[in-house]
Amino acid sequence: MKTKYYLPLLLLLSFCSQPQEMSSLKETYDESFTIGVALGDDIITSQDSQIHTMINREFNSVVAENCMKSEVIQPSEGEFDFTQSDRFVDFGMQNNMEIIGHTLIWHSQAPPWFFTDSSGADVSREIMIGRMENHINNLVGRYKGKVYGWDIVNEAVDDSGELRKSKFHQIIGEDYIELAFKFAHNADPLAKLFYNDYNLWKPERRDGTIELMKGLQEKGIPVHGLGMQAHWGLDTPFDLVEKSIVEFSKLGIDIMLTELDITAIPFPSEELTADISTNYEYLEKYNPYPESLPDSVQTQLSKKYSDLFDILLRYQDVISRVTFWGLNDSTTWRNNWPVKGRVDYPLLFDKNNQPKPAYFSVIEAAKNNLGNN
Repeated sequence: MKTKYYLPLLLLLSFCSQPQEMSSLKETYDESFTIGVALGDDIITSQDSQIHTMINREFNSVVAENCMKSEVIQPSEGEFDFTQSDRFVDFGMQNNMEIIGHTLIWHSQAPPWFFTDSSGADVSREIMIGRMENHINNLVGRYKGKVYGWDIVNEAVDDSGELRKSKFHQIIGEDYIELAFKFAHNADPLAKLFYNDYNLWKPERRDGTIELMKGLQEKGIPVHGLGMQAHWGLDTPFDLVEKSIVEFSKLGIDIMLTELDITAIPFPSEELTADISTNYEYLEKYNPYPESLPDSVQTQLSKKYSDLFDILLRYQDVISRVTFWGLNDSTTWRNNWPVKGRVDYPLLFDKNNQPKPAYFSVIEAAKNNLGNN
């Protein structure tokens, strides 16, 4: 145990002295699952060739962080802007990467016009379905044969396990989900179609999602995979994460860990959600490491990542992809959220794109697994 505890630091020293001998993330997990990263337009357009070299070295899948969300794609009705999404898809194709589109239908980050008429009242069910179909046809159809898979519906289940009463649900009804999958399948019959949600380690959310997936399957709706968002913390109970993986695997579809980042600092609420509109008054205790992460916390973060990948490797036969939500600690969405000025350290690379001890613990997890087989 003692040797393993300090191993990430030893590996870090080795990497610094002989970086050419180290395997990358995608090489290390080549026989297990795809390793992805969410990219924003600022990364795609960066003139720093070292950043692009790093992406190509470490990852074999890219996910659209924001550029394919409806507020960006169609800010006004009928006025589509594919500038950023074109750059994203071109980047993925030029680098021979698996391209994931995110996300077609989500109650958040949707343009206000999407749900209302000229007077501000909710549109009818028929109009809402038409708008949804038109949006999906234009976006999915544009990248037919280029995008490997799509997050069709995002976060449709609430904390009780019931369907979220979003505007899509209020106006169309619960069949908006199956309609979205059908529209996407018609637009690109060869694309993989995924459902994506957060906190799926919680029993209520897990069970509600299983019920949703089974309902779609019974109707013959093409659902190829389930994305478990992994915005987690040092106190996330990985025994429950493992339990969810086991239960989801019984659905007979691919399981993916999406949006992976592990916060290394306290969160100012007992209810961790993905609601990006949430903000809190600045409190110093929730921004404890504004300059750098102490070695003791680096060690905790490394151990947490190691424990997670130990679990993922045990179920690699059902897990198809693991995607990190961001490239490095300077670009993570967790900075400034939910407290303005907050600095977090949730990823495997620091703000200078250097691998952290957690990176090496992830590499070592794979090596240990191979050694035990």
